[in-house]
Amino acid sequence: MIHLKAGQNTALTADAVRFTAQTTGTVELGALVVGEDLRVRDEHDHVCASRPSAPGVSVVGGGVELALPQVRSDAGAVLLYVAAGHVLGRVTAALFENGSVTAEFVIAPTAGESALICLEVYRRGGGWKLRALGQGYAGGPTQLLAAHGVPAQRGAPTPAGVPQHGAQPPAGSPTYPGAQPSAGSPTYPGAPTQPGSAPYSGAPNPAGTQPYSSSPSQQGDPTYPGPPTQSGTSSYPGGPTQPGGHTQSGGPTQPGGPTQSGGPTQSGGPTQPGGAPHHQSGTPTGAFGQFTPAPGAPLEVGHGLQRMWMIFEDAARSAAALLSARDYAATRLDRELSDAVSNPATRNTPAADAARTVAQHRHDELVGIADADHRRDSDQLGREIAEADAVMPAALASWLAPSWTTRAVPSDGIRLGELYASERGELRVPYCVPVPLNRPLWVDTESTAAAARVVGALLARLVAALPDKPTRVDLIDLTAGLRGLATPLAPLLAGPVVTDHADISARLRDLASAAELAEIAYQSGQAVPPTEHRILVAADFPHGYQTEDVVRLGQLMVRGDLIGLSLVIVGSGTTEFGDGPLALLAQSCRHLPTLPGTPLFDPWTGNAWELDLDMLPAEPELQARYLRTP
Repeated sequence: MIHLKAGQNTALTADAVRFTAQTTGTVELGALVVGEDLRVRDEHDHVCASRPSAPGVSVVGGGVELALPQVRSDAGAVLLYVAAGHVLGRVTAALFENGSVTAEFVIAPTAGESALICLEVYRRGGGWKLRALGQGYAGGPTQLLAAHGVPAQRGAPTPAGVPQHGAQPPAGSPTYPGAQPSAGSPTYPGAPTQPGSAPYSGAPNPAGTQPYSSSPSQQGDPTYPGPPTQSGTSSYPGGPTQPGGHTQSGGPTQPGGPTQSGGPTQSGGPTQPGGAPHHQSGTPTGAFGQFTPAPGAPLEVGHGLQRMWMIFEDAARSAAALLSARDYAATRLDRELSDAVSNPATRNTPAADAARTVAQHRHDELVGIADADHRRDSDQLGREIAEADAVMPAALASWLAPSWTTRAVPSDGIRLGELYASERGELRVPYCVPVPLNRPLWVDTESTAAAARVVGALLARLVAALPDKPTRVDLIDLTAGLRGLATPLAPLLAGPVVTDHADISARLRDLASAAELAEIAYQSGQAVPPTEHRILVAADFPHGYQTEDVVRLGQLMVRGDLIGLSLVIVGSGTTEFGDGPLALLAQSCRHLPTLPGTPLFDPWTGNAWELDLDMLPAEPELQARYLRTP
């Protein structure tokens, strides 16, 4: 048995498989038989307790069984889900082959999800593969089914506690990024509230629950392969995204790339951070349903993070359409060339030569159209990025943007760097996340000093994001790798820089105690919003940190938003951490690779991107400007 991480995939060898899920409370298991667009053909493709069978798919004895050879031939995938009438806790999804567990995937929702697509069984070539998704829906089964085109069946029976799909989700239902990309998860804002952070818009984890989850279901995050871990949703899948990533090329995927604002809700797409459903603003064109960004889409500066994720999704889907077209063209060319030479009696005739020429021409023509469409989309998105950069708050803008020379204004997110894929063109897409950080950032590096300018850039943007609140920074720097930042940060430091491992526990204890008191106040109805923005940088991790320090970091990850805390970890993220608190903490962070060549996978199509992290300029006068210090 293998323990899958979000986005990771594995080949299936048996013709019959069974899906089960373990969690607390009453839940329903079901399946959606979908095409390449991740939508069902009609209501008969939705298999659940009230409609227990479809060709090759059936609900039997508390599980979903698939007879893969019998699944309809034009289906691209079968999505296996769990739904409930309550907020889901930790879910352990398992897939069996020949009566034995082949793969297990643990999802720990953190954003009020009551429905989860746990696993995706999809066609690849002539066989089938399994991918861990963990895509959550705060709107429950209603939102999940509608996103995949299941017609509303009013009056249809539903299991106890599970809302009938076709009813509207309750007002104010929490939503999450990407879904927030868990891995889910919450991320780009669609409402004025800070996405994924405000403890006053949703109850914090109650005392006594697991101090931190193995991974938030964050669907709006790219992620990248990390070390082997315990079963659990990982923030960096070994295969395509986090959370919620459907692969476009070669597997079941969304065939094109929607640009958001002002269109129908994207099927299977995550909800926008803060609540607004993800919309398309583009127009589908071409044989592969590729989307063209709509010119003149309104620039929602008030929700800059949402705008950046909209552009990222458009870029991801456009890239997926390109790869899908290339794959299809190559597969068709191979088949047609094989057909041309399959008959020994005619393979060397002028007719065979003509057939090969026609096949090659058809291939080149299709690839040329796909390349041209992708260039057109990239050019449009590049213009949108430049337009946005000119008006975005500093925290979301490039270093040369005008916002860095004017009075700071609040931002709902920060920019981490740029995503690109050189084999797909020159487009570079800003990669942004919400603030205060709804998941800790883990800068993966073997040398804190080597990553100092990356950490400086993160701090500059975190400080700029919330200018209306005083910022206090706690800095743990055992090897003096961040010494160059201590001077410009001096006005913001909450205390002396921690340079001795013996002093780590006291600093973390103070922060954890403050967060615990804030949680008690919240539970007693006496909570007040944080009056300051706290930033904790734990560098040289995990060397020199005791087990109790790791546990406190985990507690701060869960409760830190109650004191306005953003947590940044700097250290080795490529070590095998076993199955203790350190492994859980590592799995729950958003990892930022500092080594080139480390792929990340977008949450919509699962295709690979490179991340070029922003670095703080080296000049002291520029550092002072960007850190917004006196």
